[in-house]
Formats: sequence, structure tokens, C-alpha cells
Amino acid sequence: MFIHSGFGAFAAVCILPVLVIGVVLSFRYRMLLFWMMCVINFILQMKAAPLPPGVPMSLYNEAFSILLLAMAIIDVKEKHFERTANIMLFALIIWCSFCTLEVLNNTWGLGINIAFWYTGARLMAFQILYAFLVFSIYINTPQNLMKYLFLWGGLSFFAVFWIWKQQHLGFTPAESSWIQTRGRTTHILQAGTLIRYFSVFSDAASAGINLASAAVAFIIFGLTSKIKKYRYIFFAIGIACAWGMFPTGTRTAIFCMLAGFVVYTVLAKSFKLTAIIGVAGVLIFILLAFTNIGNGNAQIRRMRSAFNKEDASANQRTINQAVMKKYLADAPFGLGIGVSYENVPANNKFRKLATIPPDSEYVFIWVHTGIVGISIFLLTTIMMLGGACWITMFRLRSPSLRGIGAGLCCAFVSMQLGGYGNQVLMQFPNCMIFYGGLSLVYILPYMEAEWEVYEQKQLALQTERERIKAEKKKAQRV
Repeated sequence: MFIHSGFGAFAAVCILPVLVIGVVLSFRYRMLLFWMMCVINFILQMKAAPLPPGVPMSLYNEAFSILLLAMAIIDVKEKHFERTANIMLFALIIWCSFCTLEVLNNTWGLGINIAFWYTGARLMAFQILYAFLVFSIYINTPQNLMKYLFLWGGLSFFAVFWIWKQQHLGFTPAESSWIQTRGRTTHILQAGTLIRYFSVFSDAASAGINLASAAVAFIIFGLTSKIKKYRYIFFAIGIACAWGMFPTGTRTAIFCMLAGFVVYTVLAKSFKLTAIIGVAGVLIFILLAFTNIGNGNAQIRRMRSAFNKEDASANQRTINQAVMKKYLADAPFGLGIGVSYENVPANNKFRKLATIPPDSEYVFIWVHTGIVGISIFLLTTIMMLGGACWITMFRLRSPSLRGIGAGLCCAFVSMQLGGYGNQVLMQFPNCMIFYGGLSLVYILPYMEAEWEVYEQKQLALQTERERIKAEKKKAQRV
């Protein structure tokens, strides 16, 4: 009944024993709960595996996060809460405090609705705070850090596989129904000759930008890892994600990936690497902007249109934002968080804004929180990213650990650029992955001593395996 009819009273009572067992097991196997949260967060938007109706999608993440935080408070002596006292927490407190005050915003003149406000605020602000706290507290050892990177990589690889499956084996009935209805105008283009594949994500834009950002992270992890098997795994995941970006037809994604690598040239402090990435970036730009190479492929043609100044889609966004700017001049704090457009009367002064798609996470935040809100969001984002970059460049001694920090920072930059071009930043699973990932950079200095011991053990095992392999080859020759 829960699966087919939703969260009714009878289903809630019947499922209570399962919940009790789940809570007991959660206290016994706490990291398992964290890994479950990461997996469920990744597939929340997967149309091939629809969730039970009647349960808000954000409730899954929120319930897992609150339960993990509650368990951490119970075992406060075992958890390193002091590690959360950093500039990212300070920035998030500022942003969440502002979003909390937005409950008083009545620009629409429709009265204050706390339920609508909370629905919007937990997606726009509180889920970032949850991700920061949970990741900072539970990823506290090198072993857990590597397990998380491999889990993220495995989920990303699955997302790439699902794109391949959609291309060559077709859509599931639920996916086909969505792309032929709600997604038809944005995902079936050029008279049906180009399909934008969306994998396990809400849409192709979210898929493309997520995979582009993941490609940046894992390629950087591969470049900086000292352990060969890790290097090969990270490179394989990064290259797979880079390939998976193209079938989504998301033009912003290619700029996101290039931006991530450009930032890495700064964090790496290497002239040679800067030159290599710079030359590669220029070559890609020239190939896409000034040649017709690969035009036989519909996906490459779609990516190439990103460099077309006469592109109708980009021009329409510019026109929409000009209209928004005129209306928002009278709403410095925006229209309010979580406002339901369906309830706005036709004669309302701001009714026009309800009919214009924001097409960008930054524009969405600007519309709902005004020039004041978007300014605070930008300031706090710069604070969070700046603090993480400073730690990567100046506080970490280990080159491989510095590579992990750089990969997480560059992936965050890539996703932020995606949020500027598309409304994907606060979507599942992007918010938890990239804000949670950035929070990990702040705890890397605390685990650096353990990391060096962990890495030396892995290198010793690698050397031993190579020695045994060399001896076997030598014996075969004899």
C-alpha cells in the first residue's frame, strides 16, 4: 500500500515495525546509514525507479541527515564536532539566517505561509547545511574518505552506463512517458533527430553538468594519486563521465568542465600543467567554435551551438532576465521563498514573473530573494570556495591529498557555473554531492597525518605486488 497508494494512515501504522528495526540497525551500523543516504540521494530523480507517492522527495535526504546528526549528538565524545567550526559553517549560518528571515517576506501581498516557506527554504538553504554537517562529521578517516570517493565514482559510472542503456536499449516505460510529455519540448530536438539523454537525473541539463563536474574531479584525482590502481580507477571514471556528458546535449556542460580544469591550473601551482591544460582548452575551443569537425554527430552539433551568438535559446534567456530586472527593481528582497505561483491572482503586480522560466539557479535565487539575497548567496559562496582553495594551496603538504582537495574545489566551481547557466545547483543529487564534497576539503588537514600512514601502507602493498609480479615473470623466462 505504501508503494502504490502513498503514505496513508494505514500504511504508516503497518510500516512502523520496519522503521523501528531500521532505527535499531542504524545505531549499530552508522556508516551504513550514511552510505545508504548517498545512494538514495543519487537515485531520487531516477524515473525508472519511481518513489512511493505522497512523500516529498526532499524528505528522504532530510530524514537521513537528521537521524545521522542525532546519532552524532548522542555519541558526541566520539565525533569531532570541533572540525565543523570553519569558514564554511560561518558562511552557511549567514545564508540560512537570511533565508529564515525571508519567512516574513510578503511582497506578493498574499500573506505569510510558513509551510510554503519551509518547503522552499529547506531546498535552497537547509539541505546545504545538512550536507556540510553530515559529511564533516562522518568522513573523518582516510579509509572513509576513499570509500566515499569510490562510492561517488561507482554511482557516476552507473549514471554513464544508464545513458548508454537509454541510447542503445531504449527507455523504460516511465522514462518514455516523461520524455514524450513533460520533457518533449526540451529533450526531443531537431524534428526528432536529436534526443537529449538524462540518465538517472531530473533532466539532461542536470545530467550533463553533474557528469562534467564529476569528470573534472576524478581526472584530477587520477593525475595526483600515487597509488597506481587508484589512478587507473579514477581516470576510467573521469573519462567515462566526460563521454557521458555529450549525449545529454547540455551545452553549458563543456564550459563547466573547462572552467574546472582552468581553476586546477591555479591550485596546482604548476606552469607545465597550466600550459598543457591551457593548450588543450584552446584546441577544444577552436575545434568547436571555428571548425565543422564532427558535425555529422548531432550531439557535437548541439555542443557547438553554445558558441553561436545568434542562438535563439540564449537570446530568449537574456530577454527574460531583462523583464525580470524591471519587476524586481521594486522587490529588493525578492518575491519570497516557496511562494506558490498557482495562488497568485491574475491582477497581481508580479504575476508576470510567475510565467517566466528562470532557466538558472542563480536567476531563481534572485527572483525569490531579490538583489539582497543573490548578493548574500554570492558572497557566502565565494567565502566557502575561497576558504577551501586556501586550505588546498597552503595547508596541505601531501601532494595526493592536495589533489583530492583540488578536485573537490574544481568540481564545485564547475557545478556553480552550471548553476549560473541552468537550474541544477539545488537539484538532487547535485547539492549534496558538491556542497558535501567541498565540506570535505575543510577536514582534510585534520586527517593528513593519518593519510600519510594510510598512503604509505598502500604504496608498500603496491611495491610488494610489483615485486611478486616481477619474480613470476623472471621465473617464466627461466
